[in-house]
Amino acid sequence: MTASELFDIAGKRAVVTGGGSGIGTMIASGLVEAGVSVIIASRKEDSLKEVTEALAERGDCSYIVADLSTEGGCEGLGAAVAERWDSLDILVNNAGANWGAPLAEQNSASWHRVLDVNVEGVFHTTKFLLPLLQAAGRDDDPARIINIGSIDGIQVPGFETYAYSASKAAVHQLTRHLAKHLAPQITVNAIAPGPFQSRMMKATLAAAGDGMAKMVPLRRIGQPQDMAGPAIFLCSKAGAYLTGAIIPVDGGIATTK
Repeated sequence: MTASELFDIAGKRAVVTGGGSGIGTMIASGLVEAGVSVIIASRKEDSLKEVTEALAERGDCSYIVADLSTEGGCEGLGAAVAERWDSLDILVNNAGANWGAPLAEQNSASWHRVLDVNVEGVFHTTKFLLPLLQAAGRDDDPARIINIGSIDGIQVPGFETYAYSASKAAVHQLTRHLAKHLAPQITVNAIAPGPFQSRMMKATLAAAGDGMAKMVPLRRIGQPQDMAGPAIFLCSKAGAYLTGAIIPVDGGIATTK
């Protein structure tokens, strides 16, 4: 097998949740460039339209509006995808939420805001798209699920984002649990990003981006290709024998301390 064949994912079908901005757009863009037909999904149609128009100039991209903070919204996404496709090769569970506030100001509403999307959304989206993933999976080329965790689920973050870090640790464990039960038809892995330019990180990077970059062993903030590359690897034949892994993509922050 040649190197180009090893990493070739052209012709596959993918759903990327939270694809209208940030890391979701980075991954969706990389998949489209690699010849994958991509559906992006999120609540905000304006963002979805903008990204879809840009990516459609380079390949096959469309969108579905879906609120993945509810089980019904996840079910609706599953049904909408099933109306278009009879199988699904790749699911990227990227949609997420964050909340930061001093401990005394945290409440049930802030926790539900984060966990409903970050944990339940991942679980229910996977559940409702499972039949399509099973239809695509083969022993020599399984369907792929990539969950987007965070290095904040590996190490203790400096900010008071309690629900976020707890939710991402839960995503990592859910990844392992699903990997065990969905094999061999489907692999399930997680990417744990460090600092990247995204809507969620925009304010933080604007206030302290230079200082944060100096704390990264590789001395920079993540770029789009840094996120697209691992996703393409996990979706290709090169990543077909990997499941249940949590891969930090963070310039060395979580792996060199």
